[in-house]
Amino acid sequence: MGNKNAPPSTIQPLLLLLLILCSVTPFSVAGAGRGRRQLGFFYTRTRGRCTPQYWSGIREHWPRMVPPASTVWKAFGSRAVELRYGSGLTLLESTVGDSGEGDSFRRLLKQGTAALLNSYGRKGYPYRAWEVKSLVIQATVSAEAAAAQARVFAAANEACD
Repeated sequence: MGNKNAPPSTIQPLLLLLLILCSVTPFSVAGAGRGRRQLGFFYTRTRGRCTPQYWSGIREHWPRMVPPASTVWKAFGSRAVELRYGSGLTLLESTVGDSGEGDSFRRLLKQGTAALLNSYGRKGYPYRAWEVKSLVIQATVSAEAAAAQARVFAAANEACD
């Protein structure tokens, strides 16, 4: 009635696909849950519990001292911050969206807000809240200072768990 064996031309690609999936899957599951980048068939990124992306998703309660609706100006408490970012921008808004490569002040605010949240909500975070606030205010003097401080905060936020 029909040939019970499939033609070799259809078996070989299926076997190759099965081989690839079986060899890649253990690597993609091995690092799960540790906030690190994972190996896998497709490039995947995981975000730790201390990054701006994590805080923007409101996956857990924000620290009481800095609720999501707080304004950046009130949280960082400086006229320089108010002049740079405006008086109505909220902390939640500052963690959302693409910071863009050209805007070092936006990157500073994004990483600085995550650092502030981590300083209140994560034991063992390397900065205290007053340090984060001071460093953000100091870094608003120039684009170079803002970019440098944003990189420092980004490294601390990525390393935090």
